[in-house]
Amino acid sequence: MPDAPGLELIRGEIEADHPAAVLDTGFEHGCASLAIAPEHALAVLTWLRDSPGHEYRFLSSLHAADYLPAEPRFAVHYELLNRDRVERIRVKALLDDPASSAGGGVGGTAPEDALATGGGGGSPAPTGPADDGMVLPEIDSCVSLFPTAEFQEREVFDFFGIVFRGHPNLTRILMPDDYVGWPQRRDFPIGGEPVTFTYSEQRYD
Repeated sequence: MPDAPGLELIRGEIEADHPAAVLDTGFEHGCASLAIAPEHALAVLTWLRDSPGHEYRFLSSLHAADYLPAEPRFAVHYELLNRDRVERIRVKALLDDPASSAGGGVGGTAPEDALATGGGGGSPAPTGPADDGMVLPEIDSCVSLFPTAEFQEREVFDFFGIVFRGHPNLTRILMPDDYVGWPQRRDFPIGGEPVTFTYSEQRYD
């Protein structure tokens, strides 16, 4: 992986082509990390994949995190590999929760709008009902850059309610199509049946 000076050099090169794209750099669990603005996600991923001397061409994982109560609340993590150098870099796109701001926030999708438009980009409508009145965070799909992201983006949508604009088939992948809500969000009710503990009057010898 890049060391600290190398990571700052990567940041500088990206910002030369895409100003304000990189918000922060750091090392998380021993991995070099770039925190980026979500509107620059495709530009940064394309740069890391195609720029000579970098060429992170393999997306090993795409997943999300809910940092509630922190802001920005959500992040989409892209784990990129350069397999020739056996080198890894993490890109973390930070997403605000549009449902927490008045009027749904910028870029938020109300459930009925998401179901009607597919979250933009002409992609098929996401399936699976959301909570009434909820608006969903959005980010551009990277399936055109990394085809293996197709199912991983569906899983993030399924569990976190993050809409990937331009995804070819943004439907639930593990939960039932009629499932309501996003079960890996930190404010999702756990549910389950209460267990009553009692003392038995019968003794067993």
